[in-house]
Amino acid sequence: MTQPDEAFQKEFDAGLTRRIFGYLRPYLGLAGLALLTTLIFSVAQPIYGLIQAYAIDHALGPNVLKGTTSLATREGLFQILLTAGLSYLGLKVLDFLMRYASTYTVNYLGQKVLFDIRADIFTKLQRLQLSYFDANPVGRLITRVTSDVDAINQFITAGLVSLITSSFLIIAYVVIMINRSWQLALISFIVMPVLYYVTNFFRGQIRASFRNTRIQQAIVNTKLNENITGMLTVQLFGRQNRNSVDFDRSNRLLLGANLRSVSWFALFQPSVSILGSIASALVLWFAGRAILGEQGFVTAGITLGTLVAFNSFVGQLFQPIQDLADVLNNLQAAMASSERIFGVLDTPVTITDKPDAKRLESFEGRVDLENIWFAYDDTVTADTPDSDDRWTLRGIDIHIAPGESVALVGATGAGKTSITSLVSRFYDVQRGAVKVDGNDVKDLAQHDLRRHIGVVLQDVFLFAGTIESNLTLGSSEISHERVVQACKYVGVHEFILGLPNGYDTEVRERGATLSTGQKQLLAFARALIQNPDILLVLDEATASVDTETEMHIQDALAKVMHGRTSIIIAHRLSTIEHCDRIIVMRRGKVVEEGSHRSLLAQNGYYARLHALQYAQPDAAD
Repeated sequence: MTQPDEAFQKEFDAGLTRRIFGYLRPYLGLAGLALLTTLIFSVAQPIYGLIQAYAIDHALGPNVLKGTTSLATREGLFQILLTAGLSYLGLKVLDFLMRYASTYTVNYLGQKVLFDIRADIFTKLQRLQLSYFDANPVGRLITRVTSDVDAINQFITAGLVSLITSSFLIIAYVVIMINRSWQLALISFIVMPVLYYVTNFFRGQIRASFRNTRIQQAIVNTKLNENITGMLTVQLFGRQNRNSVDFDRSNRLLLGANLRSVSWFALFQPSVSILGSIASALVLWFAGRAILGEQGFVTAGITLGTLVAFNSFVGQLFQPIQDLADVLNNLQAAMASSERIFGVLDTPVTITDKPDAKRLESFEGRVDLENIWFAYDDTVTADTPDSDDRWTLRGIDIHIAPGESVALVGATGAGKTSITSLVSRFYDVQRGAVKVDGNDVKDLAQHDLRRHIGVVLQDVFLFAGTIESNLTLGSSEISHERVVQACKYVGVHEFILGLPNGYDTEVRERGATLSTGQKQLLAFARALIQNPDILLVLDEATASVDTETEMHIQDALAKVMHGRTSIIIAHRLSTIEHCDRIIVMRRGKVVEEGSHRSLLAQNGYYARLHALQYAQPDAAD
């Protein structure tokens, strides 16, 4: 399982931030517009208080309240109120337009960045070698493309905007308050140290509780995924009640974690509100005494408008301070997510084409494995001792002539599948060379090499789509007639016609509605449709089909393998008796080699495997 709390442990990193901002470079005009509109509606916020102060001081002063002004003067005051009201309304309209423009622009920008990052990750994953996927679970990689990218998007669309607006507003309010009355400003700022401590305390508690919530959420998601994907096993062994109890325990832990988060949030807002109320009360006390003419810390000159404006400023000043605390959480999440994202993007691609990679213009089909030493462990090098247990293949020498059919047999873990992976250059060997037509596969263009290789695996993967799209893999160059011909070869044509929509029948995820044998036949047809005239590699492809289906496959293989270099891997020895040559492997080495009859005559390891499989009485030896 990935560490769900990593996103809350990473501090600010300037290098990562620059790389995130690098994705904004193609959209500098859009980013500038977003910044401009954000600043415009931010500038408007302090002005509301100033308009109110102006209207009160110039139109609603003490003399007006006492009714001592003349009619002419009152008409002038009404004009001031009208001007103030229209200014306030006009500013609100401008604020609405700028907020809309800012919100739309920022989120549009965030979605473009999210699109680019996600595309870069997907492109990189397509190019990475299989050894990378051996070491990184699918769930972790999906998290990189989804949750981690969303964290960066959240930082850009919410955190970054809040950082700009909150910082600007704090500075603006402080400057305006000091300019209006430095004494009242100092009184207002008395609670700031306490606010700083309270904010950091609650931020730490909320962060810890949120981290625990994410951990428990990950556990619940894992259990849910396991139970859904393993529903057949759950119901087969009657584990519904036990699994429900286990899930209920995890679900209650998640509930408790969520409730703790809610309780801290419920305490945080009132605490900040109380501090704001204290600051407002202090301003009201000292400013009110000054307005009434009493000398004290606040000198004369404080007006009723100033008092009203200060109360407004104090309330508005506390909000951006709270927002900055949330920005820090967003920033930490974005830093950790970007570190993981760029970790994927910076992963070196070890299986690459050379600048002068060769193309296979005319292909004969010769395959040579010359003194191959191979290990899946990336730490194993050519200098690793031969006795190291991490070696999968040890000194393999195999030479396959054009058009020859060769079967690889042996116990599980003998290294048979590794050989097919090396021929396709999904991995590179640590020692020796894998050659096709005398060319080291490292010197060949990967795409050119693999388009000549047809692979049928035991674990067949079918994509969501139609039967035909799965057979053609979306290639528009493959005609329907070619598809039908290949399906007839492997005996799956009649089965497809029996489906509701024939070749246009929708296939569910991973072919859930098809049997293992049906999927296997479709995989054979898919390999044949790609027309790998040069090399056909089969990996235990008949291990999961019934006897009747196997007979169809064997008949099709006899036709398809004619004139093609073929490598067949099978545990069922009956499926490879017709091969030109059988290579017997054990613990990463070739131990026997020959035809089916000659190997039985040797009465060696192959003969024992054959006897065990057919349960002959003398198989005990």
